Amino acid sequence: MSIPNREMIGILFLDEGNMLQPCWGGCLTGLSVNTVIGSANVVIEVPLDYFVISVQHNITSSIPRVGLQVWRAELVLADFVLHMMYKSSMLHGIVAIELGAGTGLVGMLLARVAKAVFITDHGDEVLQNCSENIHINAGVLSPKACVYVRELDWNNSWPPQVLENSLSQQRYGWSISEIEEIQRASLLVAADVIYSDDLTDAFFSLLKLLMCENPEKVLYLALEKRYNFTVDNFDVVANGYSHFCSYLKDDEEDDIENECSPSFVGKRINLTEIPQYVVEYDRGKDVEIWQIKYEKRKP
Repeated sequence: MSIPNREMIGILFLDEGNMLQPCWGGCLTGLSVNTVIGSANVVIEVPLDYFVISVQHNITSSIPRVGLQVWRAELVLADFVLHMMYKSSMLHGIVAIELGAGTGLVGMLLARVAKAVFITDHGDEVLQNCSENIHINAGVLSPKACVYVRELDWNNSWPPQVLENSLSQQRYGWSISEIEEIQRASLLVAADVIYSDDLTDAFFSLLKLLMCENPEKVLYLALEKRYNFTVDNFDVVANGYSHFCSYLKDDEEDDIENECSPSFVGKRINLTEIPQYVVEYDRGKDVEIWQIKYEKRKP
């Protein structure tokens, strides 16, 4: 049963067989997108080479329910993941984690090629909606992929407590074997999770625990800089973005090779090199994607 008061949208991706094809700005001339207002369905008339993922979501949301809405950074990260899938086979057969998954869009895309995907968030309503989206789109996911929807509260300890006989365990809790498998994950993704300094602190604390044992793990994080006027600065500033950047060392810094303490090393992705596979949305000017690793440099 679907959750009431949700809109269903169809997100279109260009595809040709199992090989994704890039779509730069003007190649979809003549695309027709018609919204049936009465039922809030989206009808898309497109060329032959495409696939569609349907996402059940809220049009607006309050802070506690942001995971029920599709955000711009999520769509940009979807473009990035699709481009990685198109240009190489590096994502084939991997174990991946989506943190703060919300609607689960990026995790579902990964499930087209990955061995296992852990789609994680916090709160029964968000997790239920995510589970329903996976069920709706089962036909476009790889039949060989294991897709898990799991509760992951960044403010709690890691690994999470395993409660074998609880209702939570039956629905969105973790088993011992799943915790063991997630340690083998090579890829982490997250979109639009940087909007509260306290949440950012909890996020990086969890990242350290997830990434410290394997230096090969990499996180791709998409965010949108949000600006506010502050009396302290008498200016419009992106304080949340600044707090996020305070956790990162630039991988091009001259002294990074001499850093002996563990640190997060960040590199911003050039989005002008990433084609737009998700049609009919505006990327804007304030969305960024960061590649982040947890490294310990030796002097």
